[in-house]
Amino acid sequence: MADRPYTVLSCCVSLDGYLDDASARRLVLSNAADLDRVDALRAGCDAILVGATTVRNDDPRLLIRSAERRADRARRGLAPSPTKVTVTGRGKLDPQARFFSTGRATRLVYCPSQTAEGARALLGGRACVVDAGEAVRMTWLSEDLHRRGVRRLLVEGGGTILTQFLAHGVVDELQLAVAPLFVGDDAGTRFVGPGEFPWSHRHRARLAATWPVGDVVVLRYALSDRFCDEPG
Repeated sequence: MADRPYTVLSCCVSLDGYLDDASARRLVLSNAADLDRVDALRAGCDAILVGATTVRNDDPRLLIRSAERRADRARRGLAPSPTKVTVTGRGKLDPQARFFSTGRATRLVYCPSQTAEGARALLGGRACVVDAGEAVRMTWLSEDLHRRGVRRLLVEGGGTILTQFLAHGVVDELQLAVAPLFVGDDAGTRFVGPGEFPWSHRHRARLAATWPVGDVVVLRYALSDRFCDEPG
């Protein structure tokens, strides 16, 4: 499909496949060097997407941390940080969250028709609320982002969003960092939930590269025929 962005899914998991535990405090699985790798990955994208649960629980800024990378984007005529994108079913988002209150990036909120007006009233002018119809489907969302000029999309989580993007087959590559620890919390958040995925024992994903980043190892998988060998 040429009418959607080249999409990279990036996350860090524990050895037992968790993104987070069930505690109120965010569990940081990665290390400083790997976080810098992700910052470079963000700097090469037009938009970064996370789910509303991630916005609520982790309160991410979704900004480029490196001043040098921000300056390089400015030299190329780009905003200092990519467009921020989130997806919500209920439209329950805090307009004071750092997603909305930090940086000068464009902010897009995708939600179903039944909650769109409420989300617009709640967020005011802090974001563009996009009515996605009866339900937000990742294929339609990807095509809409492409119409808005997004050519490279980075999807960072959480588990529900990762599952939906993978199950709908709209991911071109997966960069999976594996941290050397176990979470062991049944109530924690898994990398993905149940779903029918394009890759199975009948159709295995292709491992394109592996490399260590401190005590973390990164696995890079090609998930579509659009996969670009040049790392982004």
